Amino acid sequence: MKLGPYQFATPYILAPMAGVSQMPFRRIVLELGASWAPTELISAEGLFRMSPRTVRYLRHDPKVEQPFCVQLFGGDPERMAQAGVAARDLGARIIDINMGCPVPKVTRNGAGSALMGDPARAALIVQKVREATGLPVTAKIRSGWDSSRVNAVDVARALEQAGAAALAIHPRTRAQAYSGKADWSVIAQVKKTIAIPVIGNGDVKSPADARRMFEETGCDAVMVGRAALGNPWIFRQLTGGPPPDRAERLALVSRHFEEHLAFFGDPLGGVRAFRKPLLWYARGLRGANQFRTGATLLDDPAQVRSAIERFFSTAEPDQNGSAEDDVDCDAAYG
Repeated sequence: MKLGPYQFATPYILAPMAGVSQMPFRRIVLELGASWAPTELISAEGLFRMSPRTVRYLRHDPKVEQPFCVQLFGGDPERMAQAGVAARDLGARIIDINMGCPVPKVTRNGAGSALMGDPARAALIVQKVREATGLPVTAKIRSGWDSSRVNAVDVARALEQAGAAALAIHPRTRAQAYSGKADWSVIAQVKKTIAIPVIGNGDVKSPADARRMFEETGCDAVMVGRAALGNPWIFRQLTGGPPPDRAERLALVSRHFEEHLAFFGDPLGGVRAFRKPLLWYARGLRGANQFRTGATLLDDPAQVRSAIERFFSTAEPDQNGSAEDDVDCDAAYG
């Protein structure tokens, strides 16, 4: 897949997910075979004001993250253009516009999936950001607002005409959020309508799912979201590589935790923010329930290191599948 001046080695992309798509995890998935890993959704308003918290989201590893892709959300075309310039000046080489986030704190300001209800404004945002930054601009959209307003094809056509370099399609409506089944036929309809690359997203949980999405939709690339939570090795498996063994899993979880602490800069806050990734890493392993119960109470980095060593040095895959349980992956929206 080619995007502007960039050629990607594999057609597999990490979805931008809140609290997940931070520099440590992006670096890991890129090393494991993802071709592209956008940041989590970043507020255009916060970036325009250069909020320290917002700017932290743009920390990246220029040796690994080539090109560095920043996902912005906002509803005002001029402010989005200004934020795009700020992102470019902080290292972004691709700007992705979030037009899919369904959460009310985003949509009530006319951003995220609210833009599905206003194709003209969505297109103007793409145009303004592209003109202001000179960078390739992509967008991630949904099927529509609800089942009575499935308009992904119309939105896609408007965004292509505005100069979008590629589109990612999550074929659920805003009303569905992350429930129900993704309607891959919407991806196929968009692919038949526009000439720019189309990236399919939704319900890809395995290499077999990815192959089926390519076959059924004709998409140019596949974006993996919740299936990568606790399983960044899925990107290696998508290109024919093996799942991790016990030693590799332990080493990577330990590495992720240490890099997460360094990125976060606050030991207590960093530990608490890493609780959910710990729960995700335990998915599918025997003894996961007991591990999760203790992991949610950890507050000290030394305790986390000890817990990781004890559990992941011995845990084996649960062939019965009972270790999946009710892990909250929907907390990682995007």
